Amino acid sequence: MQKEDCFYFGKVIKTHGIKGEISIRIDADSPDAYRNIAFFFLEIRKSLIPFFVSKMGVQSDKAYVKLQDVDTVEKAAELAGLEIYLPLEMLPKLSGNKFYFHEMPGFKVVDAAFGPMGTIEKVLEYPGQAIFQIMLNGKEVLIPIQDEVIERLDRRSKTIYVKAPDGLIELYLNS
Repeated sequence: MQKEDCFYFGKVIKTHGIKGEISIRIDADSPDAYRNIAFFFLEIRKSLIPFFVSKMGVQSDKAYVKLQDVDTVEKAAELAGLEIYLPLEMLPKLSGNKFYFHEMPGFKVVDAAFGPMGTIEKVLEYPGQAIFQIMLNGKEVLIPIQDEVIERLDRRSKTIYVKAPDGLIELYLNS
């Protein structure tokens, strides 16, 4: 399994108990949805290694996990600090205007005032703000990802309809 086929699920925080259990922090909107996962990948030396879950208890954004073949505190301690990944197929399906950032590159963008703008090249993630990067007439246009900007998402046609803040597109095109 390659990292680009997975999503970041969380991190091993520390050991838990004396029988090789670990405590993990889950980075997901609904951690409870992952209560019954059978396995996950740990990134060890830039490779994703599968670990099978024997038992998992989820509490808020943390979980206590017993892994197969990890039966001592020492083995569990070696996993502390490692990042956890799950296959993209395990992401819950979204509907309406909700989407995952990884699925947006290639979507066509249509602005309410400007019209067709091209396709999303990347989703840029900055602290406090995520942005669609679009190339329009050879110029980079950045559209903030905000509920008030996104009007509609059409998954069938891979098109997102936006209402960019007044003057934003022109600012990029005239610079």
